[in-house]
Amino acid sequence: MSTAGFRQAADPAPVSLREAMAQFATGITVVTAPGERCHGMTANAFSSVSLEPPLVLCCISRTARMHAAIMSSRTFAVSMLGADQEHLARYFADRSRPNGVAQFDAVDWVPGPRTGAPLLSGSLAWLECELAESYDGGDHSIFLGRVLDSRRIPDQKALVFYAGAFHRVA
Repeated sequence: MSTAGFRQAADPAPVSLREAMAQFATGITVVTAPGERCHGMTANAFSSVSLEPPLVLCCISRTARMHAAIMSSRTFAVSMLGADQEHLARYFADRSRPNGVAQFDAVDWVPGPRTGAPLLSGSLAWLECELAESYDGGDHSIFLGRVLDSRRIPDQKALVFYAGAFHRVA
């Protein structure tokens, strides 16, 4: 293996998992759940799993309101945020916002045609999912969702999270 052009730090410092993972750029989503426990939450622990069958996953803390909302409704939706939607990422990360469906009064959204879960207007893409499986992931649950419907708006830029801050893809 050639090491030409590769420069390693003289003495890499040990860091926490949180500090190490901050170096991994991720897209930003808002996960929503419909029903009695209607709720929205900013999340970057989200990934595609399979195209056939269409599966995605999101990781949710067991103590989060979203955890109970997904377990109750057995469905969820994902709005992938665009570069101009940082305000939505911050809003759905703010624990002082209203509870229940009232938290959506401050944002533009439509109910998903398959699940009724809120889909945030202007997002890059939306997915509606039914809960296929739930796995133990330490202090989180790994929710595996079967994608029921997906839509996108073409030619938009993404919002990403890297090194503890929001960034726009150029």
